[in-house]
Amino acid sequence: MTTEEFAEKFDLTVFNKGAVRKIESFYIGDLLSWVMGRADENSCWLTIMNNMNVCAVAKLADVACTVLCENVLPDDNLKEKAKQENLCLLGSKLSLFELAKEITKAVYDES
Repeated sequence: MTTEEFAEKFDLTVFNKGAVRKIESFYIGDLLSWVMGRADENSCWLTIMNNMNVCAVAKLADVACTVLCENVLPDDNLKEKAKQENLCLLGSKLSLFELAKEITKAVYDES
């Protein structure tokens, strides 16, 4: 599914639309150096981190989108950098665990 379809399907807040990309996998993590080395290209990254370093990691890992969970709001620097870098930055009221469960039910348990 695309980043736009994902945002709509899971009722996510769009902080920055960014480039529309196809999501091929999912990754959860908050230790930025860990995510940078392990998140797959074109993945959807779920996190609670909300500073400008998130954009650097998203760009280096080449993720399709980043979702800030648990009602975490991006700081002004993060929003501005996401716009500058054309990165898809989304938000969810759900916890990392709850959103992962919803994704699993909708995406992986459809068969």
